Amino acid sequence: MKVLITGGAGFLGQRLAGELLARGALHKTLQGGGAPEPITELVLLDTTPAHALDDARVRVETGDAADRAVLERLIDTDTAVIFHMAALLSAEAEAEFDQGLRINLDGTRALLEVCRARGHTPRLVFTSSVAVYGGTLPEEVRDDTALDPQSSYGVQKAMAELLIGDYSRRGFVDGRVLRLPTVAVRPGRPSGAASSFASGIVREALNGETAVCPVSGATSIWLLSPRKAVQCLVRASEIDAAVLGTRRIVNLPGVSTTVDEMIETLSQYGGAKAVARVDWEPDEVIERIVTSWPGRWDDTRARKLGFVGDTSFHAIVQAYVEDDLPWAEKRAWVGLRKKGE
Repeated sequence: MKVLITGGAGFLGQRLAGELLARGALHKTLQGGGAPEPITELVLLDTTPAHALDDARVRVETGDAADRAVLERLIDTDTAVIFHMAALLSAEAEAEFDQGLRINLDGTRALLEVCRARGHTPRLVFTSSVAVYGGTLPEEVRDDTALDPQSSYGVQKAMAELLIGDYSRRGFVDGRVLRLPTVAVRPGRPSGAASSFASGIVREALNGETAVCPVSGATSIWLLSPRKAVQCLVRASEIDAAVLGTRRIVNLPGVSTTVDEMIETLSQYGGAKAVARVDWEPDEVIERIVTSWPGRWDDTRARKLGFVGDTSFHAIVQAYVEDDLPWAEKRAWVGLRKKGE
């Protein structure tokens, strides 16, 4: 089985690649039974080279995921599963309107058209976003809540969702769309996402750096850890299309919390010193985007389909500490916790 990950150099793409390599195989369908099919080739496409993975099955490709010529070179009739994760993130797409359209919408259509031309109906897992919602929302968004995105990024993701649904209906791809909550805590440096602060106020604060929070403490946010996000991506690739029916979109489980509650959890891990590293610097553009998103949604369908989220924001921070916190900082906070500070 050949698998392609667009955005393969991103932090989530790299984690997904590691998980797929560790598993070594994917089921054609979970419901159909039988042995999983071995992954023989894993192609990682991104504009910058993905980190080298010491595995003969990995093929690193550098190129633009919105360039049809690049996609035609990499997608063939052996490509059984595609994880389409390449995107221009929310704040960047708001600032760079033409680039957002080119990458998030035109690039998705180019990928769909290449799959259509190949004629082999690959499974396509697309990462959409909480940003497709907006406007006046109920306290808990349901699957049938109307979309009213209030950012260019949200609009572009919503349009891509509709395209994938139609291409699936026509049999050109076997699509499944995952609406991700904000994924946190992300390792590395701040990204171009409007929600980047949700990782930063934990990541930077626990790493001894200043963290900037551009929204008020009362802001609600719907979160999913990288651990659970990767598990959900793999799950989506194995679900039988018949179970999804005509609705190929799944609102993934998450944790609803406020920024104030996040800060309280931060204090449990890093104490007063970590909390003091958070600078409150209001940003009207970021706050407008983030507060247009739902603070929670009904994930009943996702859970029935076997998708699993985190149990609490505390569990999300714990996962970051275990998976990504640098060794020196981890040792420091362990000592802090032992002292009861």
